[in-house]
Amino acid sequence: MITAVDHVQLAAPLGSEERLRSYYVDVLGLTEIPKPPALAARGGCWFRTGPVQLHLGIEKDFRPARKAHPGLRVVDIETYAARLEARGATVVRDENLPGHRRFYSEDPVGNRLEFLEPSA
Repeated sequence: MITAVDHVQLAAPLGSEERLRSYYVDVLGLTEIPKPPALAARGGCWFRTGPVQLHLGIEKDFRPARKAHPGLRVVDIETYAARLEARGATVVRDENLPGHRRFYSEDPVGNRLEFLEPSA
């Protein structure tokens, strides 16, 4: 029986770790968590906020996920969208999911991210 999602893994190109750290920590507000030494040798980086983890792994023939994406639940979505825009991230609002407010953004390597909040 599955009880929860432990983490979501996204791919990234070789040498992109500093750009990823800048975005996931400074723009999104996540905390970087250390990778186990055996996995750290492969590159990439891991991030966390509360129980949510995003892992960015290095992929030799990297292509960004433009359709597939993690859906990240947020509180006070307009304030969060403004935070991203103030830090230079693109915010694309979408009103097509009934019962939710949401927007999309991209990380610095082109992976799509969805941010959503249930509407009152």
